Amino acid sequence: MSALDGSNAPWRKEINRRTFVGSSLAVGGAVVAAPLLAACGDSENAASEAQTSVVRMRINGEERELAVDNRTSLLDMLRERAELTGTKKGCDQGACGACTILVGGQRVNSCLTLAVMHDGAEITTIEGVADGDRLHPLQQAFIDEDAFQCGACTPGQIMSGLGCIREGHTGSPAEIREWMSGNICRCGAYTNIAAAIGTAAKES
Repeated sequence: MSALDGSNAPWRKEINRRTFVGSSLAVGGAVVAAPLLAACGDSENAASEAQTSVVRMRINGEERELAVDNRTSLLDMLRERAELTGTKKGCDQGACGACTILVGGQRVNSCLTLAVMHDGAEITTIEGVADGDRLHPLQQAFIDEDAFQCGACTPGQIMSGLGCIREGHTGSPAEIREWMSGNICRCGAYTNIAAAIGTAAKES
């Protein structure tokens, strides 16, 4: 080739050098990064497995075994893993009572406690209150006393009402309202709710 074609020009050699160095660095980086990325993936999988536990509970009289993330609330486990959606998520901060269930017969705001803390527990949700097609006396009293409107808070109200009756706090409407104060009804059916609990308490 002649000198006129530019093949021996200094700028051409410089470009070739830069291209070679850049390509080498790119290839080298890919070779180094590949095992590191693979190791990161393995670490993430191991961490995910370490964050999962199997919990065994008796829910509404049925033995259940569920794999849950250790950070899962009891509420989310019931709704998403056990597929019991009757328990409602209201505030998710323990302030409204919509997520109330019974754990060992005691009232619990299920949004405030972790599922893994209740391995082996006896849990009752709104789905386990009725006896087949026969409503529980408190459920029937809610209907008879017109103790709900929109119904969003009703499962939590009934579960808390059951706890209230079992605890013996049904001596008067005022006492019932005192011990049901952790359950909010945005429709304002408090008088009817107290009446329903009082009626059911007399039948218990």
